[in-house]
Amino acid sequence: MTTWSWRYERIDGTEPDPARSQTFPTQSDAETWIGESWKELLDAGVDSVVLLEEENEVYGPMSLHPQS
Repeated sequence: MTTWSWRYERIDGTEPDPARSQTFPTQSDAETWIGESWKELLDAGVDSVVLLEEENEVYGPMSLHPQS
């Protein structure tokens, strides 16, 4: 079964702890979760995320900072 997750990134290139999110059964579930959780991640020091299907990058990095 394929799993989806988010890799967390900081602007300075260091990895936050944890460096990845929980896993999700579908891309839609992962995208819904990030839509609900991005503010908490940003507050925890995560600047951007990359969507992963297993170990393969699907898209990103996607900034969590609001656009001005």
